[in-house]
Amino acid sequence: VLRGLHFQNEPHAQGKLVAVVSGRVLDVIVDIRRGSPTYLRHLKVVLDDELHRQLWVPRGFAHGFLALAESCDVLYKVDAVHAPGHEGGLRWDDPALGIDWGLEALGPGAWPIVSPRDAALPTLARGTSVP
Repeated sequence: VLRGLHFQNEPHAQGKLVAVVSGRVLDVIVDIRRGSPTYLRHLKVVLDDELHRQLWVPRGFAHGFLALAESCDVLYKVDAVHAPGHEGGLRWDDPALGIDWGLEALGPGAWPIVSPRDAALPTLARGTSVP
């Protein structure tokens, strides 16, 4: 299963503290702060229930993850209330982002399960609006 890449626009942007209670995920964040020297660059971190590392996702970053275990429980703590009218997203496989999700490690021809909502997100070339 692959979720993301999600964010909330101002004035309802969120910072998130992400942890994995059980399982293992590849967690990915993308800088969507226009004018930032790292604009549209990404960071990948493996989070699991063994090392118990957490990842802070600052406001102005899109977030997603790929489950690397049969069962995963991911916990978010956020610093702002969810505001459905201010949601945004980037397509997880947008070539402009160049994210290597490591799908080949899942097996030959493996393709993640993606929600219909996430599969419908547009690419940057198709007009995804980032802050």
